[in-house]
Amino acid sequence: MNNFRFWFNNARPISLPQSLLPALTAVALTVGQGTFSVAAALASIIGVVFLHLGLNLMDDWYDYKVGSAEARQKVATEGFRGRMIKYPYLTSGEATHAQLLKAAGIFLAVAALMGTVVLAVRGWMTLVWMAAAIVIGLSYSGGPLKLGFRGFGELVIFMMFGPLMMCGVYWAITGHVDWKITWLSMAVGLLVTNIVYSHSVLDAVPDAKMGKKTMAHLVKTGKGQIALSAVINVMPYLMVVAGVVLGQLHPAYLAVLLVMPVSIWLVRSLNDFVNGREVKVEPKPWMGPMGDFKAYRKAGIDWFLLRWLTARNIVMMFCVILIVVNVIFG
Repeated sequence: MNNFRFWFNNARPISLPQSLLPALTAVALTVGQGTFSVAAALASIIGVVFLHLGLNLMDDWYDYKVGSAEARQKVATEGFRGRMIKYPYLTSGEATHAQLLKAAGIFLAVAALMGTVVLAVRGWMTLVWMAAAIVIGLSYSGGPLKLGFRGFGELVIFMMFGPLMMCGVYWAITGHVDWKITWLSMAVGLLVTNIVYSHSVLDAVPDAKMGKKTMAHLVKTGKGQIALSAVINVMPYLMVVAGVVLGQLHPAYLAVLLVMPVSIWLVRSLNDFVNGREVKVEPKPWMGPMGDFKAYRKAGIDWFLLRWLTARNIVMMFCVILIVVNVIFG
């Protein structure tokens, strides 16, 4: 149990809402479907959690192989601001890279086991969904594609946590995919992508110094980075509005617009960061849960986690509204 707790904590459970909430949203969207499978629903949620944690550990393993933590430390000594914490359990000697690989394998094996439950319910097509998830997920940091190092990591995140995962969960539970889940999964996928993209904007300089290219580097200029941030942050709300106008979504879904001011704040905050107008901001209740922010401030990563957690919380709030609206209005 201590071993599990150690690896669970190092698999960054703080990031779980970006997979768990979209998955739960997909489950909620199946309410009223006659082909609902409880076994597939439970297996899908557990599988999503363990797949996410396993991929997080694999991301650490790939970063360890290229010396990410050491490169970041070198960048810090040159006076550039960046998030320095990366696989501390390896650099401290608490675990070896072989133990990391074994732990990641166990987490992914549990996800695969959950996939066999869905396989028993839905048949061989389950293998296609599972293969797509593992191949796309590992391609984020792993070779030969290493998309997260070539500027396309955000596209991986969009697919993984948006259409692929949400439509996959929906299909596992109902046996089909429809317009509603496809449309809303793209909106949610954009907001999850926003977490990673905001991360890449905050870490643009140190990432460039260590040879890692992200979407923030593809757009090159600070103005371009903020313009893309505005598109990613605003587009999900416009998609919901379009769904309502086209008569495909109940008007109650417009309640997601209540979250839009938080997205606008995030864009403005990233703009301040890019232009060097940093001001000390205390977390506000409307930003959502921030964990032990005093500890983050003491560790010197409050400037990073304030934005990262806000982006994560936007996903949480958006999904919770979708869930509540769908349960009430269908």
